[in-house]
Amino acid sequence: MDNPRRMGALIKGTQGPRPMAGRQDAMWVKMWKTNSAELRRRAVVWRKENAITRVNRPSRLERARRLGYKAKQGIAVVRMRVGTGGMRKQRPRGGRRPKHLGVTKIKADVDMRTVAENRVLERYPNMSLLGSYFVYKDGMHYWFEVILADSAHPRIKGDPDIRKRLAL
Repeated sequence: MDNPRRMGALIKGTQGPRPMAGRQDAMWVKMWKTNSAELRRRAVVWRKENAITRVNRPSRLERARRLGYKAKQGIAVVRMRVGTGGMRKQRPRGGRRPKHLGVTKIKADVDMRTVAENRVLERYPNMSLLGSYFVYKDGMHYWFEVILADSAHPRIKGDPDIRKRLAL
């Protein structure tokens, strides 16, 4: 314990600097930036699936574990597809010059990730949200994976980490 920074962190009760993302997350970022063939192949399959699809295991396991995922009963992972694109208001009936119609450049109040989380929670009303993360994006869709926990399940009730995340 000769490192004063480490001792200060222990005294204050903090854990020091947060560790950097692991190799798996770095690999995902590299795949997104290069638009790898593997991700494009997956996207082809995902486009044919339903918008809300339950998956057996997360695509980004390391990220999911940071959000509270554990491979146990009572936890579900759902892949959600959300459409891209801006919003468009209905064109006003009254006369005005085209520049002042106020039809385009309308922005949504919530981001796509929040939209995905809300749609998944509507589909699974008995589950609670643990977290979500970005998976892929193409010209038409965003894909997010949402981690859900059944707060009434005995395995979830008995897990102090998940209970703390869900504030049970």
